[in-house]
Amino acid sequence: MLNKTPIFFLKTKSTPGDAYEEQFSHATNGFDFDPAFVPVLEHRFTDAGMAKVRAMLESNSISRAEGSPYGGLIFTSQRAVEAFSALIGEAGDRQWPALRDIPVYSVGPATTRALKAISLGGQGCLNVFGDHTGNGEDLAQFILQHYGEWYKDRPTKPPLLFPVGEVHRDAIPRALGAASYPLDEVVIYGTGVMQSFRENFERLLDETSDCRARWVVVFSPTGCDSMLTALGLLDQGTDSGTGTSNPQDALRKTYIATIGPTTRDHLVNNFGYHPDVCAEQPSPEGVWNGIASFKVPSG
Repeated sequence: MLNKTPIFFLKTKSTPGDAYEEQFSHATNGFDFDPAFVPVLEHRFTDAGMAKVRAMLESNSISRAEGSPYGGLIFTSQRAVEAFSALIGEAGDRQWPALRDIPVYSVGPATTRALKAISLGGQGCLNVFGDHTGNGEDLAQFILQHYGEWYKDRPTKPPLLFPVGEVHRDAIPRALGAASYPLDEVVIYGTGVMQSFRENFERLLDETSDCRARWVVVFSPTGCDSMLTALGLLDQGTDSGTGTSNPQDALRKTYIATIGPTTRDHLVNNFGYHPDVCAEQPSPEGVWNGIASFKVPSG
């Protein structure tokens, strides 16, 4: 433990196995980390959204059939997948052959793994596409090409159903709307900061106060203010950062990496704080490569 670099992942640990823990638990090329998880977000399914999607499933409204209200699905978060999976699970042993014949679009590998784990009651699994894209902008462009090809025999494309959280980006709706692709967003879950997050995070910071360096990996804009406050990097009087990160600052011991540009831009634009690393790909490998490429100042 003493020779390892602490790394705190500000997210709930995935079960039964977490890809970030796997990536950072083994010493590689001179890097040896001690991973820990600090849950930040508290999720709750929304009754109205769940009821709406439940009714769609019960009436077979998501299918390839001519005249079906929806011809495909889009998922950009694991929480939306969890909600959808819960609705499938409510039906017990019911089979879902219609869902096997539609395209399901996913923004990344973790969401894709969760989607492919959904059982369709002996009817195979979902046809998942787009996990190579990594962000909403690229996924939207992929959908425009792929969905058009999937329904090339139709004069008009059936609408896509997009289960989302209360807070979400509009890249996909904007791109599909500009191309006149019909899309229906349904808020299926809400998100808030866990009350215990700051206390748990401050405890880990205190326990690792003697380490030469430690890393914090941020996965979402939600909770960034609590994180910066715990690190002493937020001016409580102005809600702005106390200063940008400086790669030459040998006195610092805490370094921050973000899962992608959305969270990075949130830190910069809302708090004036520039993280040390922004992963080029929102994946364990992407975060690893970013951190491995960063030179921690000696001092």
